[in-house]
Amino acid sequence: MPGPEIAAKSSDVIRVRALGFTYPKSSVSAVRGMNFSVGRGEIFGFLGPSGAGKSTTQRILIGLLRGHTGEVVVFGEDPTAWGPDYYERIGVSFELPNHYQKLTGLENLRFFGSLYARPTLDPMHLLEAVGLAKDAHSRVGKYSKGMQMRLTFARALINDPELLFLDEPTSGLDPVNARTVKDMILDLKARGRTVFLTTHDMKTADELCDRVAFVVDGEIVALDRPSELKIARSRRMLRVEYRSRAGDLRGAEFPMDTLADDPAFYAVLKEHRVETIHSREASLDDVFVEVTGRRLA
Repeated sequence: MPGPEIAAKSSDVIRVRALGFTYPKSSVSAVRGMNFSVGRGEIFGFLGPSGAGKSTTQRILIGLLRGHTGEVVVFGEDPTAWGPDYYERIGVSFELPNHYQKLTGLENLRFFGSLYARPTLDPMHLLEAVGLAKDAHSRVGKYSKGMQMRLTFARALINDPELLFLDEPTSGLDPVNARTVKDMILDLKARGRTVFLTTHDMKTADELCDRVAFVVDGEIVALDRPSELKIARSRRMLRVEYRSRAGDLRGAEFPMDTLADDPAFYAVLKEHRVETIHSREASLDDVFVEVTGRRLA
């Protein structure tokens, strides 16, 4: 069962109640019975495998899909009821980059910035922030996938949005650039911005998100703070690395809450030479497997 959902508050930027959606000509609901809210200044993680309903929900929130059942409220209105002003207030970064390949990175940002009625951020400043300043005048068609992902992220920020929808923002990035993007997301939170983060990267979600929702087969099966999920739904393990009789290094893990009565643990200590022994905290991926019985790729 999902974790406790925070009651709707005036500070909620997003509120979803009993959301359902079925694509035309499909007999299976892509989303059903979904309930959650996202508070102002919160980084909310929406986690699950491909086909779980994450992208469908995101498109409904952005206002790209109509025909849902239930209640969806963003900034106090259903996204489909908003006019162009809605897109002045949000930023969107899709997983697959979609830029004008014959334009330079700087020209892309200037063009998209020109579509907004309100003042936008300095595109060169954004390119510098994501590490693309030296490539600002190169055609995007010559950018690597990682460079295009960073440009996509920069484009989502061009209008200084109040609410950001980010889809796998660190996908395809090396550790250094992934760290840069993560730090920028945390800075957005510090400045009161709200982030709806769609991902299957549990490590990134654990690091960034205030709360996460596990989505499987169109339903939320758990929702809470990452730390609470790890405490409540998974066990701490003790990992022992030891030498077998043949001399090769092996490892075994034992639940710490039953350690005192675990004969296998004592057998390892008695019969083998122990090399290392240390506790291992549950990861968010461990919790996801325990709750859903599935492992994310």
